[in-house]
Amino acid sequence: MNRESKQKIRHEVKSKVKAISAEQKQPRSALIFSRIASLSAVQEAKTIALYAALPDEPQTAAFIEQLSLTRRIVLPRVEGDDMEFYPYDAEHIERGAFGIAEPQGGEATEPAEIEVMVVPGVAFTREGKRLGRGKGYYDRYLSREGFRATTIGVCYTEQLVEEIPDEPHDIDMDVVIFG
Repeated sequence: MNRESKQKIRHEVKSKVKAISAEQKQPRSALIFSRIASLSAVQEAKTIALYAALPDEPQTAAFIEQLSLTRRIVLPRVEGDDMEFYPYDAEHIERGAFGIAEPQGGEATEPAEIEVMVVPGVAFTREGKRLGRGKGYYDRYLSREGFRATTIGVCYTEQLVEEIPDEPHDIDMDVVIFG
């Protein structure tokens, strides 16, 4: 039942996000990330995990550039069934798994080093439930030993839903920021 319900939500939300034009995504993404920048957890953090956005996700490029001037930014790289976070370096980014820009080289960051993690998703509830793309990369990472970061789910308003079926492996966000 849960898997079918999740697939239905994914399908419905993806249709809504497709209707958002590229011209609309940029200012809305800027609004989302300005809200994130104002959070005390972000202002106090030294190491922040972000993501390289796919076309249907809030766009992160400008925020990554801005924050990388004063913070250590780490981005995910898929390695088999797992995901590790590596330091961001604009010179060493290549398309990796699923066509996502990923950092190349460097040492994987220990989960305990990350103080804030900004997490994309297909859908969120205002209370912090998250529905990802279905591969479980983030849920596995967020449940790793030593991980203690503040988690911030990000989405467009169209991605907010009333309810997401919960499964034992699903990890809730501390806060959800939308725009």
